[in-house]
This record gives sequence, structure tokens and C-alpha cells, in this order.
Amino acid sequence: MKLLFKLQSLKLLWTLKPPNRTFHGHLRLLSSDVYSQYESIRQGKQEIPKYFNFASDVLDKWSEIEKAGKRPSNPAFWWVSGEGEEVKWSFEELGFLSRKVANVLTKECGLQKGDKLIVILPRIPEWWLVKVACMRAGIVIIPGTSQLSAKDILYRLQASKAKCIITTDKLAPAVDSVASQCQLLKTKLMVSKGSREGWLNFTELYQNQSADHSCIKTRIQDPMVIFFTSGTTGSPKMTQHSQGSLGFRPLLSERYWLDFTPSHMIWNTADTGWILTSVASFFDPWVFGSCVFIHNLPRTDSAVILNTLCRFPIDVLVGAPTLFRMLVQNDLSKYKFMNLKYCVSGGEPLNPEVMEQWKSQTGLDIHEVYGQTEMIVDKNANILPPGQQGEIAVRSKPIRPLGFFSEYLDNPKKTAESERGDFYVTGDRGTMDEEGYFQFIGRDDDIIISSGYRIGPFEVESALIEHPAVVETAVVSSPDPLRGEVVKAFVVLSPTFSSTDLESLTRDLQDHVKKTTAPYKYPRKVEFVKELPKTITGKIKRNELRDKEWGRM
Repeated sequence: MKLLFKLQSLKLLWTLKPPNRTFHGHLRLLSSDVYSQYESIRQGKQEIPKYFNFASDVLDKWSEIEKAGKRPSNPAFWWVSGEGEEVKWSFEELGFLSRKVANVLTKECGLQKGDKLIVILPRIPEWWLVKVACMRAGIVIIPGTSQLSAKDILYRLQASKAKCIITTDKLAPAVDSVASQCQLLKTKLMVSKGSREGWLNFTELYQNQSADHSCIKTRIQDPMVIFFTSGTTGSPKMTQHSQGSLGFRPLLSERYWLDFTPSHMIWNTADTGWILTSVASFFDPWVFGSCVFIHNLPRTDSAVILNTLCRFPIDVLVGAPTLFRMLVQNDLSKYKFMNLKYCVSGGEPLNPEVMEQWKSQTGLDIHEVYGQTEMIVDKNANILPPGQQGEIAVRSKPIRPLGFFSEYLDNPKKTAESERGDFYVTGDRGTMDEEGYFQFIGRDDDIIISSGYRIGPFEVESALIEHPAVVETAVVSSPDPLRGEVVKAFVVLSPTFSSTDLESLTRDLQDHVKKTTAPYKYPRKVEFVKELPKTITGKIKRNELRDKEWGRM
């Protein structure tokens, strides 16, 4: 698979495009009153500001522009439940409601600047209110997917030292089952129509709060968001982003992956636990005053997605490759999209044949975004010549690019390991041609990216090894026509289980992993083996198993 993209400066997100073709067919200046205020900084005539807060410096500015009648009447946020319920907010309404939530967090929960809050919510409006409210109060927000298990939640609460958690009544029992082991957790908020002992009702509290709240002053490097990211060894790591790396970054962007105006509407189908949702359903479109469209999507249903594109004036569709692989299996000639102009895929490579099928049936290209950038280097951080394969890396010294995450929180060793010489190494491999186009080849580690979800093999192996039938196991990626790749487990059985029905045991192991960790991590493929390939020092050779799966041996 060839993914070609050309890099011209250091940015967080890039649109991968065929050579000699721009994303929108032309390059034009973006029409944005807020964006234009920072033109002198983009031109290098002024320094990056010392203080910045996305809520006050972007969202509230758009609210002022609305009040002055200088923004189109389309909403800033448009949510549909799929069952007839809709929510539409202007920037003014978003500001009003988020200030009420900020008062809940500071007055009712006693949270202060720098405190950490975990939010585990599906695609519901409250997630956006909490995120904006945290920025107003200087609280560090930690998003999590709704598929997290009690064990996952426990690890995140303990590792982050979060003082507050917000979730739904569905996940509240899982939180309660581990809360006693989290001494720093002081407040639990539940988004629900009902009540639960030990929990505050989020909806009732914020609806009854005052909207009188002054946004806190934050430095551009102050922490704002923490994402837990899976690794090949050990537990998920905390990657910390600042007000600058996520909030100010799109204001500096010289290369427009979203060619937006206030009249545009974007729909990103990613889970709220993903960084892609923070980027494509929050920061980047709102910098340009555009409308963020959200469908609750309790299940990823092709018909629902296609019908939604026909019913609503959505300009841009963003999703994982799995979304498009699923959609092209339908007869797309039956659907007439109301306003769709651009499609964007991110999180993992998309098969060229899917792009071709989508283009032939809809007339639209699928553009890919790649979230890491810049140089190809070798193991000694030497820049390689065109055509030679190496690691894709970003020059991080002497000045660290603003769009970078700040650090692996509480893990200086991991932070140090991500740097080599003057570069931050991405863990991706690629080549660069004579014209400056990069070809992405693949991951340089063992991370499994299935349906856009990043899955560390260690987490799955740890779950499997708890089962009495498993003596030893190794987890790798395996090709899948729909999901791109899936989790495959190679399992060495205990002698006492050697005569067990293997089909039944496979289902038992899969169910065990689903209960032990997040369901999306379970191995969709299981192969029973007598032994695992190992190095002379006893380390499992996962690369050998993976290469065999992908036909590279």
C-alpha cells in the first residue's frame, strides 16, 4: 500500500494526497475572523502569545462575532440522537451552558486549576460541555472510551490521580467496583435521568447553576488534555497536551487540512475517547467558526450513516478506514448525499481498492490524515537520502514544535525513549522520494490498530494469561478485509486443557478477554501452538509471528 504525502513545515495533522493534487482542488485563504487575528504570528512578525485559552480566545470570540451578526445563522454544534431528539447550540449558547458546567466543577466538586478529571461519555452533548468547562476552569480533562472495563478505569484513575470522574449510569457500577482503591477520587458525577447512591446528578446540577463564570487565565504551555495511549509493552501511557499543542495549533496552521468557513459542517464519527474527536469535532472546526455535527451512533450502522448524509447538510465526513470499508459494501447508488463534498480517513492506512470503490460510486475522493510528521532518519538519527527506508521523525530541537504533546506524564523514561538526537521518532517507517513526497510503510512497533482503535499486545496477553488454560501467549496483528487488522492470539495450552474442544475454548478465551479488558481488544483470531518462537535470551519473537500472518516470510 502506498500513502504519499508531502511535508512542507512542522504541523500535527496533514492530509495525505495523491501527488500534484490538492485536498480541495485549490488552495485558498480561509475565511475566519478569529483565524485572521493571528496572521502576523503565522508570518513570524509577532511571537506566540504567552497566555492562551481556547474557550476565551476562540469560542467566546466567535460568540461575540455572532452577536454582531457577522457569522452565518447555522449552529456551532448540532447533535442528533437518531431517535428524533436534536440539540442545536450557537457559540453563545455553548458559552452560556459551559460556564454553568464550569461552576459545577469548581463550586460543587471543589476542583481547581491543574486538577484532573476523567470523562467517559458516549457521543452526547454533555461531553462537549464538560470539555469546554474544563478549559474555562483550567482543569485537565482525560477522555476515555465507553468500552473501558472496570480494570481499565481503575488503572486510569490511579495513574492519573484524577479527583473527579463523569460517566453514565451504564458505567457507574464499574466505577463503584474500583472506587475504594482510588484514594484521590473525591467526586463522581453521573449523566443520567436517575440517581445512584454516592453520585451527583450532573444534569440537575448544571441546569440549576449560575452562568456567571470568569474564564481562568492559562499559559499556552499549561496542561489541558491527557490521552492514554497503548504501548507494545506495559500499560497504556499518559500523553499530555497543552493549551498550545491542541488549542493554539490550528491557529498557526499554514497548510489547511480543513479548508473551512463558518458556513461549513463537519461530521466525525470517531469515539469520544480518541484524539481525532478532539481535533476534528472540536478544536479545528471551531477555530474557523464551523458547525460540528454529531450523531449519537450507539452502533456503527451503515444505513444510519448513509441516511444521515442524505438528510443533513454535512460538507465533510471524517472516520476510521473501517467506516469506509463498511460503507462501500452497500449499493451507494440508492443514496443521494445532501451536501457531502469531502471525505477524510485517519487512524490507520486505508486500502486503495476501498478508495476506488468509494470514488466510482460517489464521485468523491477519500483523503487520509496522518498525525505525525517530518523527517526520515536512521537508528543513529542521521537524515537518509531519498528512496532509503527509515523512521519518520520530527525535528524537536532546539525548539519543540507547538503541536507536540508535552510529555509522557510521570514517565520520563518513555519520554526520553521517544527522542533520538534532535528528533522525536514516531515509530512509523517510510521513505521519501526526490520530489519530497513521503511514502508511509507501516508501524515500527507491535501496536495493533483495529477499526481505528490502538491496542497494545501486552494488555491482551495479560488478560489471556489469567485464564487457567493459558500457559503462554503472544498477540500480534492479523490482516482483516473490514477492520484493516485484528488482534490474533497465539496460545500455548496447559496440559490439562490439551484435550478440550478448541472451538469452545476459543470462545471461552475471547469472552474472558472481553470481561477482563475493553471488549474491542479481544482476539478475533486464536491459534493454538505447542511453543512460541523466541530469541536466545528467551524473548518472544512477535515480529516473526506477525510477518507470517501478513505473508512476509
